[in-house]
Amino acid sequence: MELEKKNFELLPDAQKNWQNRPEWFFNRAHTDTYELWYEGRYKRAEVWQKKVMEQLVSKDKRVKTLLEFGCGTTRFTRWWKEIGIKATGGDISPLMLSQAIHLFDGDLVMADSHYMPFKDHTFDSLAFITTFEYYKDPVKVIRESARVAKYGIAMGMMNRNSPKVLRRRVQQAFGKNPFYVTATFYTPATLIKIIEEALEGRDYTIEWSCTGLPKWFPVQQWSVPYGDFFGLYVKLNDVE
Repeated sequence: MELEKKNFELLPDAQKNWQNRPEWFFNRAHTDTYELWYEGRYKRAEVWQKKVMEQLVSKDKRVKTLLEFGCGTTRFTRWWKEIGIKATGGDISPLMLSQAIHLFDGDLVMADSHYMPFKDHTFDSLAFITTFEYYKDPVKVIRESARVAKYGIAMGMMNRNSPKVLRRRVQQAFGKNPFYVTATFYTPATLIKIIEEALEGRDYTIEWSCTGLPKWFPVQQWSVPYGDFFGLYVKLNDVE
């Protein structure tokens, strides 16, 4: 469904504490500068993140449509079409979506990832790009994803196995960098344990790859669980 800007002008007080805690993506001071962050110091990281996600998702030739939840301003959502995938965006933040409607020419929905307003198998795949870290009930979100997506779940995550995690926590202690205060950082191993719990009884395979390594490092992507970012793809094998 197409969304008009007027739908996102007002933000109810109750929604500012979604999941019973304050979240940065309900603060206009942060959401209004989100795109600028990608265009600045994060630009190089974004390039490598997209390379990792393309490699993982493109291997599943069944994927032609995709729902990206936590799409924000649609930074990644706009990109999926470049690799031949038609994307739809979903987000809980009206402040993010009020920008997204001017940047993305596809469909958008405002909803909670724990309760996705779609029928079973509406999309071929579902993606979370640096947003899964904010869900208080990750098992429920994965189960909901496996219901809505027919063939797979793509996840781009901030990696706990990174020196930048320590730097972020120090910044937060001094009242800086509000973006990760409520985030739970995963490693490939800890995320896989959650997936195993959520998809118990399902037939699936998992592949992952890390990037976000220092610029001076001899490689920029590898299958070692270290680096600031990792991509992971859950391929569901028990559907025709």
